[in-house]
Amino acid sequence: MSRLDIITPSFAPDFDRCADLHRSVLAHSPDSIRHHIIVPRADLALFGQLSGARAVIHDEADFLPRSFRSLPGGKFSVNLRRPFPPLRGWILQQIIKLAAAARSDADVVVLVDSDIQFVRPFSADTFRRDGVVRFYRKPDEVDERLPRHVIWHQVARSLLGVPAAVPPYPDYVSSLLAWDPAVVRRLLARVESVTGRRWADAIGANLHFSEWTLYGVYVDEVAGTGTNIDSFRVEDTLCHAYWEETPLDDRAMQEFLGAIQDHDIAVMISAKSRTPTPLRRRALANLSLA
Repeated sequence: MSRLDIITPSFAPDFDRCADLHRSVLAHSPDSIRHHIIVPRADLALFGQLSGARAVIHDEADFLPRSFRSLPGGKFSVNLRRPFPPLRGWILQQIIKLAAAARSDADVVVLVDSDIQFVRPFSADTFRRDGVVRFYRKPDEVDERLPRHVIWHQVARSLLGVPAAVPPYPDYVSSLLAWDPAVVRRLLARVESVTGRRWADAIGANLHFSEWTLYGVYVDEVAGTGTNIDSFRVEDTLCHAYWEETPLDDRAMQEFLGAIQDHDIAVMISAKSRTPTPLRRRALANLSLA
């Protein structure tokens, strides 16, 4: 039987959303699945309320090099080995995801942010088939209309020692993605071999970076040759997502949830939308799926 770990980096402002996510994990997955929640040391007591047989709360410092230190204010950190540029919060979070996935002894990990909730049953077999982990890839989606995505591809190619290419590129970015921990470990070893530096140092030196894109480019350009990865290459995300920064009201929420697809197992309402928590909870609690 395949083993699955869910990994969620979070912090105090997202506690209510993370608590809702964890309840949805318990409601829709088998007892064998563990939810690993990684938070700043200052938030361990708060998130300790979620600790249980299926939830493990981790200090994010356990997944970072000792040379990474927080700066006053909490928005930035610094790598003492290379103090400039400072480490942005979103770069730090991506390094934590990569480190946690690489450390997992499960067959598959699913990276899930706090603003997601599961709404249908799932198991390890949802994300792993015949020994192959589900690989999300949407061809020819990234071009000059998505300039940050283009930069993410360029950075990933540089870190992996892959020749430059011109757009369009595939899109590997989704709100709900599965990784093969063994592939992540090989990916990080590749970054160290190409850059001659610790992988966290090499990634942290970038102002723009996407962990999803790094994994996708590695699978497509390095790991995929001569393997059976293509046997579980997909274009659907399994997650009905709302990415806008405008709050949903009752009517907009009804319209949004009315468009959920039969294959979707989760719903993501971006925390940046500032959708009221009571509305989100009520709407998802009332969501009826066949």
